[in-house]
Amino acid sequence: MESRQRKVNIDELLDSIGEESRVLGDKGRYVLDVAPIHTARAESVTFCNENTEKGLQMIRNSNAGVIICSADLQFVEDDYVDRTLILVSRPRTAFIRIMKRFFPEEPVKYGISPMAVVEKEAEIHPNVYIGPHCYVGRCKIGEGTAIHGNNYIYSNTEIGKNVIIQAGAVIGAEGVGVKRNADGEVEEFPQMGGVIIEDDVRIGSNTSIMRGTMENTIIRRCSTIGHLCNIGHDVIIGEHCVISSHAVLGGAGRIGDHSQVSVGACIRPKTEVGNNVLVGMGAVVTTNVLDGAIVFGVPAKEHGRNV
Repeated sequence: MESRQRKVNIDELLDSIGEESRVLGDKGRYVLDVAPIHTARAESVTFCNENTEKGLQMIRNSNAGVIICSADLQFVEDDYVDRTLILVSRPRTAFIRIMKRFFPEEPVKYGISPMAVVEKEAEIHPNVYIGPHCYVGRCKIGEGTAIHGNNYIYSNTEIGKNVIIQAGAVIGAEGVGVKRNADGEVEEFPQMGGVIIEDDVRIGSNTSIMRGTMENTIIRRCSTIGHLCNIGHDVIIGEHCVISSHAVLGGAGRIGDHSQVSVGACIRPKTEVGNNVLVGMGAVVTTNVLDGAIVFGVPAKEHGRNV
């Protein structure tokens, strides 16, 4: 990452982490940038999430001046002669906080691209970014939201504050709501609901979120939806959830707060996944999942507790 040429000392790093930590090595060191552990230099801060012998080797082989690492690792004095180690319980989380405070991305410049099409009935806060080749219907969009290029936002969609929607997403399209009649012919169920996306949600590129049938599809605050996901009609995703790339959530499903659906997993329509659940990669969930479970497999079965 490009250096901001602003010296950040150890005390400032510790303050930004905001949790119990222990420092090994020179406390007078400073950093100028962040970098991956294998390319970091003496003026860089990096992190190591491994808490095994592999982690020790990664740290010993790194040129980083400051490394955020696991408090579970056992070090000898030679490990921190030429570097400073900050030991915490969650290295990745600590590093995220450092990046956000001292090395943030360049802020988006608010405004609506002249190549975007926005319906005049849309209610859009002045501090919103809408990129080129977007369509925005009769929607409500809150302050600080960034909608990148080539997004299609159908009418009857409500987007909260500080939402980020990456390129190519479709929000509010009609889902597959059909039934066969007595002659075996397919008849479509009219879908008149909308989509509600609460504050601080992140939505990946080329993801589709279907509108509800008569109520709303809802993404609760602070949740993240990955790239190339399909969120069916009337789905409700709780707060602080992670829906990883290529996941498919069938219509009218429920995902509880603080749960994670891993890459390529599929949730059967009308299935309820509880709070603090971990659904493994490629899992096919066909029955309800209780709070705190770890499930994976085809069909998915419980294999532990997410503590």
